[in-house]
This record gives sequence, C-alpha cells and structure tokens, in this order.
Amino acid sequence: MSTRERLQEELLVAEQQKNLSEIVLFNDEVNTFDHVIQTLIDVCEHSPEQAEQCSLIVHYNGKCTVKTGEYTDLKPRCTRLLQAGLSAEIVS
Repeated sequence: MSTRERLQEELLVAEQQKNLSEIVLFNDEVNTFDHVIQTLIDVCEHSPEQAEQCSLIVHYNGKCTVKTGEYTDLKPRCTRLLQAGLSAEIVS
C-alpha cells in the first residue's frame, strides 16, 4: 500500500469516527410544499431538486433526514427550521 493510499484510508477512518448527527424533518398539516422547499434551500443549502425530494419524502413517510453533520453546525440550522414553523429535531 502506498503512502498516499494509507493516508486516504486514515482520513476515511477519522471521518467515520466523528460524532455525526442528523436533522430530521417531520410532516405537519400546516406548511405548504413551497414553504418547506424554500426553507430547505435557505437553511440546509439544498438544491431545488433535493429540497423537493425531501419534502415529498416527509409528506409520504412522515419524516426525512435533511442534513447530516456535526452538532455545532446543525444546531443553528435546526433553530432556523423551527423559527420558520417546521417540525424538526437533531438526533445522534
């Protein structure tokens, strides 16, 4: 194994060992698709297609993971989703 391959493997292992959390968005009977889609674009930096897909998953499955990352990055994003009237929580 070359040095480069070993370093890439070590990097992958280090990334997997980080404590990643997820923002889970829940379905509600209040918000429109347009509002949910625009909020996901603004807050979670989704593309329009990704935001639309997440909104459909939430609608049909009741929930969807909309962002994965470190807690310190997710906390303000989840707060903004809640302030926009969406139902969301951070899970580890």
